[in-house]
Amino acid sequence: MSSTKDSTEDQIDTSEVGGLEEIVPEPLMPVWKRIELIQQFRETHGDTYVTVFEVLTAIVLALGYLWWAYIYFIGDNVVTI
Repeated sequence: MSSTKDSTEDQIDTSEVGGLEEIVPEPLMPVWKRIELIQQFRETHGDTYVTVFEVLTAIVLALGYLWWAYIYFIGDNVVTI
């Protein structure tokens, strides 16, 4: 049965298959073009992009922890609400 399935899939020509732009209505094309730009950016710079955001998140969390530690241990009378 798997040989029949493989041969059927081999018969399908997928060389000229387009993207969703073939079925997206004309009024939504500007939105679709923006999504395509984002996807191209992610394909090109995906690993660097994720690494930069991980580093920024780590920095923000570390600064938040240091601020919390400062208020908790040192600045007990500095902040009054």
